Amino acid sequence: MTTSAGMDHALYPYRSVSGRAPLDWPNAAGVAFAPVVYLEHWPVEATADGYADPRFRDPYGKFQPDYRTHTWREYGNRIGIFRLFETLDKYELTATLAVNASAAQRYPVLIEEALFRGWEIVAHGDLADAMVTSRMPETEETALIETCLDTLQSATGTRPKGWIAQDFSESTRSAALLARAGIEWIAHWPNDDQPYWMSTTPAMISVPQMSELDDVECLWHRRVPTPRWSGMLEEAVQVLAGEKGRVAVIGLHPWLFGMPHRIRYLDDGLRRVAQIDGVWSTSVGQIATHFRSQRPAEEES
Repeated sequence: MTTSAGMDHALYPYRSVSGRAPLDWPNAAGVAFAPVVYLEHWPVEATADGYADPRFRDPYGKFQPDYRTHTWREYGNRIGIFRLFETLDKYELTATLAVNASAAQRYPVLIEEALFRGWEIVAHGDLADAMVTSRMPETEETALIETCLDTLQSATGTRPKGWIAQDFSESTRSAALLARAGIEWIAHWPNDDQPYWMSTTPAMISVPQMSELDDVECLWHRRVPTPRWSGMLEEAVQVLAGEKGRVAVIGLHPWLFGMPHRIRYLDDGLRRVAQIDGVWSTSVGQIATHFRSQRPAEEES
């Protein structure tokens, strides 16, 4: 069997890091560092026709109502997120809050806390147990996107410009539908260390996340001992700062890192990052905006 050269899809072009034009961050920083905090709602009753990450979902349906998973997430929204607020405040970090539409309706006080701090708020689907897949009809996915954007606009007064998919899930149509809905950037493709343009109309930016350092992926699924996380974060940011023009977007979940036995390691990781030279601490939206000014879409086509 032979295959032709090129990508397996047309969502964005292949461009290796070799030969790319320089990408400069403010103040000659080598790396843009942006924490993403997730505000999610896991319903007690399973979402009809929903599809959850199978590593969380009970495949036999024996835990219904699913108080077990619901209360893990609920801890984050009652207790853990306030520890994250306090720790990020300590290092004067302005985070990106990725919000389920249903969470925005249920936890307005958390939206207010984020806005008070100047955090940006972006869309994160509707429910934590309802990933988008290609089995979803286009009309249903279009309606879901509009519902999420309308809900967050109502909750914040501003229509989101960014979208981070629930559990990084997409259909084959998602990129096109998000661009058509006015989304300017996404942050759930972990395939690069720099932003890049998607092949959408209008053009949309992808800002990569470091998925292996996402707290759920690293500490929960891969079972990396929590005390190791801060050193891993430090090492990654140091390497990226030295390579120049890179991004370090890190996902944080209040129900995980907001636990009393873990929060000190988040604090330690952020302290180490604060001591590294050449770090621009910012939000994901600001990364996308600065990238747009450096690499206009028409120059990348």
